[in-house]
Amino acid sequence: MSFVGALEKPTSGPMGPKEVELILVKEQNGVQFTSSTLVVPPQTTLHGEEERETWGKKIDFLLSVIGFAVDLANVWRFPYLCYKNGGGAFLVPYLFFMVIAGMPLFYMELALGQYNREGAAGVWKICPIFKGVGFTVILISLYVGFYYNVIISWALYYLFSSFTSELPWVHCNNTWNSPNCSDWADNSPISDIYKSTPAQEYFERGVLHIQDSQGIDNLGRPRWQLTSCLGVVIVLLYFSLWKGVKTSGKVVWITATMPYVVLTVLLVRGVTLPGAIDGIKAYLSVDFRRLCEAQVWIEAATQICFSLGVGFGVLIAFSSYNKFSNNCYRDAIITSSINSLTSFFSGFVVFSFLGYMSHKHNVELDKVARDGAGLVFVIYPEAIATLPGSSVWAVIFFIMLLTLGIDSAMGGMESVITGLIDEFKFLHKHRELFTLFIVSSTFLISLFCVTNGGMYVFTLLDHYAAGTSILFGVLIEAIGIAWFYGVDRFSDDIEEMIGRRPGCYWRLCWKFVSPCFLLFMVVVSFATFNPPNYGLYKFPLWANMVGWCLAISSMTMVPLYAIYKLCSLPGKFCDRLAYAITPETEHHLVDSGEVRQFTLHHWLVV
Repeated sequence: MSFVGALEKPTSGPMGPKEVELILVKEQNGVQFTSSTLVVPPQTTLHGEEERETWGKKIDFLLSVIGFAVDLANVWRFPYLCYKNGGGAFLVPYLFFMVIAGMPLFYMELALGQYNREGAAGVWKICPIFKGVGFTVILISLYVGFYYNVIISWALYYLFSSFTSELPWVHCNNTWNSPNCSDWADNSPISDIYKSTPAQEYFERGVLHIQDSQGIDNLGRPRWQLTSCLGVVIVLLYFSLWKGVKTSGKVVWITATMPYVVLTVLLVRGVTLPGAIDGIKAYLSVDFRRLCEAQVWIEAATQICFSLGVGFGVLIAFSSYNKFSNNCYRDAIITSSINSLTSFFSGFVVFSFLGYMSHKHNVELDKVARDGAGLVFVIYPEAIATLPGSSVWAVIFFIMLLTLGIDSAMGGMESVITGLIDEFKFLHKHRELFTLFIVSSTFLISLFCVTNGGMYVFTLLDHYAAGTSILFGVLIEAIGIAWFYGVDRFSDDIEEMIGRRPGCYWRLCWKFVSPCFLLFMVVVSFATFNPPNYGLYKFPLWANMVGWCLAISSMTMVPLYAIYKLCSLPGKFCDRLAYAITPETEHHLVDSGEVRQFTLHHWLVV
């Protein structure tokens, strides 16, 4: 004879979850035996939904955001822009746009994700007609993953190649070298366009094998060496993401902090080299006359747009795993400031070595200064190769590139995964499989970038995937929140979370300054557009058409979803519009004719 009894032990408020003690009583030969078990049901919210996973520690979130925002562009883009556009004077437009647009947009995305606790698409329950912009940023993050992972695979290939007594990009006597290869020691004219250095030929001919392709219409097969490195990167990404923020939050303890350690070590080494001080002086030289040139301001604005990482859905995804009462305002100030300071700090490291290269080969600094992949895969390895213990320095440098890239790639993939599993709830139970599907799909598309002509595909994707389209996405996002949802309502949400309302400055930026800034950037992006090229190679018309289709495919999500939403709702057009621009939790107010967006006060209040 036996029976089971259940005693409830409340462990939270009256609406919260309870622990249930199950007591099993058995009687055998006149003796009763009892055993008890505590059963804790899954935590649920007040709406009956399962409680959202949160970061293990606050520092996990901060490191994840910093790791995503601080990427390879901080090393290979900002220092060169600063040098090219008036040195220290470039900081004036950079900081100006940082304050009026960068920080407000950064703060906006963190608050949006934290309050709504959804990914990039799900947060638009606050204004359903704008959900298309969520799919826009998810698509852009996916497209970027197609080629960004390839950069990490290059760094991994270089890392493996550095475990030798003599680095393979030192001399011209290798099988991949061409007759045009010329050692720096030969003192051949650096301006001769037909000459190339061993490091340049190693990257283009030894790693990429671009000499075996005549263009984007002649790619060849994927190279097994780069394919293997790409596979390792994909495996690292999968096991960093498969369990959600519980695993990725631990990985960033290494990937987000290692670059600072390595940059500091490289700076200490760099400043001891001859010519390093001259390079740093050139980096910081102030030419305020350059501020009269529109191009300087445009490049500063562009750098702000892309360096902080707004518009990729990553900040929304990361902050959606925060506790509801987390101080997202403080997080926005800290992380965006660290990102900009890192860019500035990395300039000292880069230009100490560029000054050394200029001094060593007796050429002007602008002959060796460049940005992009050429800096980290040609110029920097070339400088490292001249140092005593060059193999050790090369290993350290490429470990830094790996860690810089991997957490940014993790952020992009997390944006896609979180955005889609929050939109399609059945995927929550199959996160591991869905993550495997996403990273595997990324791997298959990325194979085009590791062929002999893969650099052409890489250049095309880099030019079109996240240029104008990301600016357009952030513009629509800012309009949707500040104008349709309402700055006042958004400020109420923030006050509910952190206990104080955003100041007038933030509200004015969200409603007027940031949208105008973004609109200006979209117009400039179209007006200054130039077709991509790789060296002397010009892309054919069909390739540019494919690139534009890629860019437009993400932007069209905004009007397509808006049309779908309006057509799928019942009633007259005014009723449909009212439902489409009203938060889902307030649809009952629409039934009674109370539509805030149909009042003048809604549009005028700040």
